[in-house]
Amino acid sequence: MAGVRWSDSAHSANPPAYNKHHFCEVRSVNRDSVWELLCQYTQSESLRKHALAVEACMRACARKFGEDEEKWGITGLIHDFDYETYPNAPDHPMKGSEILKERGFPEDIHLAILGHADYTGVPRDTLMARALFACDELAGFITACAYVRPDRIATLEAKSVRKRMKDKAFARAVSRDDIIKGAEELGVPLDEHIAFCIDAMRGAAEQLGLAAPPATANP
Repeated sequence: MAGVRWSDSAHSANPPAYNKHHFCEVRSVNRDSVWELLCQYTQSESLRKHALAVEACMRACARKFGEDEEKWGITGLIHDFDYETYPNAPDHPMKGSEILKERGFPEDIHLAILGHADYTGVPRDTLMARALFACDELAGFITACAYVRPDRIATLEAKSVRKRMKDKAFARAVSRDDIIKGAEELGVPLDEHIAFCIDAMRGAAEQLGLAAPPATANP
């Protein structure tokens, strides 16, 4: 599947056209306002890039399953927006969920965000919630795998990610169990899901800082 591509500036990225499902519960909730909210609470460049990575994966998942790409993308983009301000459980994502409620976000978005943390006890009873859980940890791990490669994500393959998963010292903060469980809950083979998310993130490589660096000219 072709990767997600963004405009030159994430701040000015125009959301894609609505599909048949139409994300219209709260018209003030759009990609630009969500990016603004994310940046208000998140100063870390790495956390912003993680949000963009999960957004790319979620948009690709929405297209795959014939769901609302705008809503799924927004859910991925905003899922960790409160983490920098409230880094400890259960404040994250509980505090963020309350903020989203106050701002008029649809219930299925903040429930999906609550559900991506097992300790909240909120079930992942929608496809969007299961997709968010399946993409979150994996996007972070793919990023870590890409960073240690000379050409970043350009030629990264699922088998390389699986090999890194066996190295417990590599990106130790990423839960391998959650990556495995996420694919299981989504009902897709793990290798297939890894390759799928790599492809989605490859399409946004420039914005994620994962594009291959320019070739060094010979002296």
